[in-house]
Amino acid sequence: MIIYGICLVVGLVFTLISVTFGHFFGHGGHVDGSGGHVEAGADASDAPGISIFSPTIIASFITAFGGFGLIFSQFGVTSRTELSAPLSLLGGGVVAGGVLTFLRSVFRHTQSSSESHVAKLIGAEANVITPIPENGVGEIAYVVGETRYSAPARAENNVAVATGKTVKITRIVGTQFYVTSSN
Repeated sequence: MIIYGICLVVGLVFTLISVTFGHFFGHGGHVDGSGGHVEAGADASDAPGISIFSPTIIASFITAFGGFGLIFSQFGVTSRTELSAPLSLLGGGVVAGGVLTFLRSVFRHTQSSSESHVAKLIGAEANVITPIPENGVGEIAYVVGETRYSAPARAENNVAVATGKTVKITRIVGTQFYVTSSN
C-alpha cells in the first residue's frame, strides 16, 4: 500500500511542479533535432507531438496507478496485492491512454502544417506587384480566405512579366512561386 501512496504523491508533485514552473518561467528549450518542446516528446513519425514516453503521460500513469492502487487496496475483494497491482496497472494504462488520446487530438487540431495550404495554391491566380524581370525574381500577391499575401515569384519560361499582370501559380519551391501568364 505504501508504494501506491508514493506513486500518487510523486505523480501529483511532478504535475504541480511542472505547472508552476511552466506558468511562471515558461517552457524553455527545444529538443535538438526534432524541433519539439521537451515536454512534448515525439510521436511515431518523429515529428513534434505527444508520445507515450513524454513526462506528462508517464506522470499521469504513475499518478493513476497510485490512486487506483490505494482505492483497490481498501476493498476486501481486491485488497491483496496479487489483485490490486494488475488492476492498478490496468487503471493507470487506461488513464494514461485517455490523456494521450486527448492531447494528440488537441495537437492535431492546433498544429496543422501550412505546407498543405500552400500546395492548394497551385493553379490559383495572382497579380504581379513587383515586375518579374527576365531570368529574375519579382513579387506576386494572392488572396486566400479574404487575406492578401505576397511572395517572391519567377516566370516559368524566364520571360519578363510586368506589374499588374494576372498570372497563374504553377509550382512552389521553398518560398519561391513559379508562375505563367494567364493571358
